[in-house]
Amino acid sequence: MDGEGSDEYRIAVAVGNPDHAEQLVRTAVDVARDRGGEVFVVGVVVTPRESPFAMFTDDVIAREFGGERRAVLDRAVEVASGTGVPVAGKLYVASSVARGVLAAIDERDCDALLVGWQARRRENAVLGANVDRVVRRADCDVLVEKIGALAGAVEAVLLPVAESPHAELAASVARAIAVANGARVDLLRVISGVGEEPAARDLLAGAAESLAGVEVGTEIREGDVAEEIVAASRSRDVTVIGATRTGALRRRVVGSTPQAVGRRTEGTVIMAQKGGGSLVSRLLRL
Repeated sequence: MDGEGSDEYRIAVAVGNPDHAEQLVRTAVDVARDRGGEVFVVGVVVTPRESPFAMFTDDVIAREFGGERRAVLDRAVEVASGTGVPVAGKLYVASSVARGVLAAIDERDCDALLVGWQARRRENAVLGANVDRVVRRADCDVLVEKIGALAGAVEAVLLPVAESPHAELAASVARAIAVANGARVDLLRVISGVGEEPAARDLLAGAAESLAGVEVGTEIREGDVAEEIVAASRSRDVTVIGATRTGALRRRVVGSTPQAVGRRTEGTVIMAQKGGGSLVSRLLRL
């Protein structure tokens, strides 16, 4: 099915690593199904501007030189096709993965984008160069998923609760995963002292109300936020955490706490950033 021109909710999922493509597609399907929407699978063939490929059209490059990427894309579409959720896919040609993905979400007017992240130790990249660019510049909601060693059956989803513009998106993703897998959502609020407990209980109660139809557990822990989330994640299958708005403008990607949790958690972590044509995106484009 080709979803171009549709008013339905559409989530794009960028696939490249064959080891992670199927899991990313399953997450996208869970989110799309919960919103009555569709999945758009994106693959990118990278052709540096200085390369001999400049003499060919994008269609020729995708057809003649995109064999490996095409195979990953086709397999991902096949996985989604058996779920009952409408799915389409397209192979893009661009000078970088980030440019190809951004072109895809713009062309199909996507409401959300899901990308994979493999933790790397690089001083000049927070999540990896391509993921950093996409998270900063996308004009839609962005979900960054690190697939952990425990990926598989989901029985419990950990949702750290914070007062953040990204909290509602994180909660909706956690709920979608829980509904699709018959799982429980465990809400966690980390505080710095006992004096914060009453406010923490109120915050957890409000978050629980937004998760109607799902089994919910609540917990309050005292200590360092990242450390407590990592500790709690060890007994859950998936952790969904909203972005935090910290740091200078140019380094404001997802925030220090989600980064720390993503790097240190062994299981699957999904970082959620609410988008929608933000000022940060427009400034970074300039």
